[in-house]
Amino acid sequence: MKRIGFIGLGHMGNPMVHRLLEAGFSVKVYDISAAAMKMVVAAGAIAAPDTTELVKEVDVIFTMLQSGEQVKSICFGKQGLFANVAPEALYIDCSSIELDVTNALHEEALTFGVHMLDAPVSGGVSAAQAGSLTFMVGGSEKNLQHALPVLEKLGKKIIHAGPAGHGQAAKICNNLILGISMLAVCEGFTLAEKLQLDLKKFFEISANSSSQCWSLTHYCPVPGLMENVPANNDYKAGFTAAMMLKDLRLGQHAAEKVDAVTPLGGMAMEMYSLFVNQGNSETDFSGIIKMLKE
Repeated sequence: MKRIGFIGLGHMGNPMVHRLLEAGFSVKVYDISAAAMKMVVAAGAIAAPDTTELVKEVDVIFTMLQSGEQVKSICFGKQGLFANVAPEALYIDCSSIELDVTNALHEEALTFGVHMLDAPVSGGVSAAQAGSLTFMVGGSEKNLQHALPVLEKLGKKIIHAGPAGHGQAAKICNNLILGISMLAVCEGFTLAEKLQLDLKKFFEISANSSSQCWSLTHYCPVPGLMENVPANNDYKAGFTAAMMLKDLRLGQHAAEKVDAVTPLGGMAMEMYSLFVNQGNSETDFSGIIKMLKE
């Protein structure tokens, strides 16, 4: 049985740990939130007092954190993950963070002989609960093969994006598209309502025509048109507006680094910044339709 360490028990980390426990893995966990720890320990996880203890006697370590600074603080230094993990351990970072931080993590892992993959995910909380996440993986093919028995318990699609950093790069580009497309869907339905279209009929039309996209047919921002979407639960977050804003900022930062032109990404970032600053940081990102209607 593989022994797994998991750091970060938020919206995504919590259901991922539950999936690993259900698959029969031994999972040692750590989070700064005692309440988050308590929830997964009740399901069978083993609580670690700190990250230094967590990495002892584990084969695979996951981090699912909110920022590059958090990941660096966990991994670097004398008390960090890289300096204390068992030789030949596999480290998988599923966080969505700056590309230059991901590359620095790979370099530091190599120095300590730690095998690493950057493997951010797509699909949101519902996919994490169902074990149907999509993993975008950067790193060596050998490390990926080592990780597959674990990743396959968490995701339906594990795609090797390329060498170190390419998983993170794919996630940044993916969420740039997601943020822009969600705004397009929100604008289209806001206009449709003003034009007095029947929204159920317009949904059927748009879902089966050239405007079809994931934001429309899997995560529709209009209440009452789809089952199991945040719009039907007062926009309680599956993926918060604050997290979308963070990812759009990552996209703009990456674009600046390579001199790519992303004007729509910049506009989407400004829109989500306005939405978050209005007190909606913990609202689902699809809830931005409320701001457009206002």
